[in-house]
Amino acid sequence: MAKVLAGRHTARVEDPVAVFLIGMRINQLFAVHRWWPVFIAMGPMLRELARFPDKGLLHSRVYWSGRTVLLVQYWRSFEHLEKFARNPNDPHLPAWRRYNQRVGKSGVVGVFHETYLVQPDRIDAIYANMPAFGLGAATQIVPVNAGSETARRRVGAAAAD
Repeated sequence: MAKVLAGRHTARVEDPVAVFLIGMRINQLFAVHRWWPVFIAMGPMLRELARFPDKGLLHSRVYWSGRTVLLVQYWRSFEHLEKFARNPNDPHLPAWRRYNQRVGKSGVVGVFHETYLVQPDRIDAIYANMPAFGLGAATQIVPVNAGSETARRRVGAAAAD
């Protein structure tokens, strides 16, 4: 079990980070033979990224709610993410092509992604009595101090309150 960090903490981010949300929604629940290959396609990608940290994935976590599966990923940069997505020797591009050929237009399963480019001085992250989580797990978690006491200070919106 992950160690709970007592008290209030925030993420220390020194370089820009790309936050990537990717997932799928099962639209036709009983068409398992059609959506299952989409579901399991992420496994080889995550194993590849774990084996080769220089590809740029800092941290990821899977969430499941109803018919929707969401994978939140933190990348060292947008360039790392894009390079992985477009490289025919990495598992993403072949999986994306298979999806488009086999089920892309069928409506059996939907896929989505969102990318956010996060600047270090524009982040508000707070973790109270939590283990390393989210952006903090991807970068570094540090105790809140006078300079990071409020959300306004954490996002750099004010020099002082």
